[in-house]
Amino acid sequence: MIALLSGGVGGSRFAAGLYDIVGEELTVIVNTADDEVIYGLHVSPDVDTVLYTLSGISDWERGWGIAGDTFRCVEALGRLGRENWFKIGDADLATNLLRTELLNSGHKLSEVTEVLAKRLGVRCRVIPMTDSHVRTTVYTSEGPMTFQEYFVKHRAEPEVLRIVVERSPEEEPAPGVVEAIEESEFLIVAPSNPILSIKPILETRGVLDAVRSSDAVKVAISPIVGGRALRGPADRLMRAFGMEPSAFGVARYYAELFGLDGMVVDKADETLSSRIEAELGVSVHVTDTIMSDRSRARRLAEEVLRFAGELR
Repeated sequence: MIALLSGGVGGSRFAAGLYDIVGEELTVIVNTADDEVIYGLHVSPDVDTVLYTLSGISDWERGWGIAGDTFRCVEALGRLGRENWFKIGDADLATNLLRTELLNSGHKLSEVTEVLAKRLGVRCRVIPMTDSHVRTTVYTSEGPMTFQEYFVKHRAEPEVLRIVVERSPEEEPAPGVVEAIEESEFLIVAPSNPILSIKPILETRGVLDAVRSSDAVKVAISPIVGGRALRGPADRLMRAFGMEPSAFGVARYYAELFGLDGMVVDKADETLSSRIEAELGVSVHVTDTIMSDRSRARRLAEEVLRFAGELR
């Protein structure tokens, strides 16, 4: 069994590569700290990106949404005078309508996600990190913003001063999250934003303890290549929070947080390998980590699984 901690684009692409190899043996635990109510709908961007990518209907080049989708609804909203900076495609809208309807009828987010996965033909488990409401507020040089306002409306451009993730005192991991971690042979951290995507998963009550105590081989893939994030503001946020914005910085963060057996870095960061191994005691595998299509995602997944097997 393999457990994957995942955010959106990078995580979903790697998840697809793993899924093509191990199928139902994969469990993807997905960040929901980015969830928001948009146009009256409960939107789960990372969950949907994972589901769409696993099912093969995602827009791989763009990184989000459904391939070939149209945007007539949000365009019409704009003509009616409604702010429409958050672009939900027309086919994507159906997913969010169904999710909101099921949530309003009393279903939990994990139950809704299971329904969506089955209807999209996804055979492995995709589990949101929690069924509880989680809200991320980004405090910036231009004032406080919801996560999507910061990331989408303002294109992650304002300087980030601090990030507050509000969580319910009664929050628990969604059913199956802790069990997947405890039962996994390999626990893999996808190449997702360490601060915005992976940290909220680990801060869900009981999850970090489960990761620390797991007997699984723990491997992470760096989302930072050549000192820069491939997508999103991970490098800038790491710098803002006093972390070295590099593959070494990512490795140190995870190694200090829960102990790391292996780190996968891009060829552009090969010179950091000896430093990671010497200073952190973490084994390193160097390869091409750019997943420009699904076949390259599968090749990377094959290498990561082989590397993890060697560390067992």
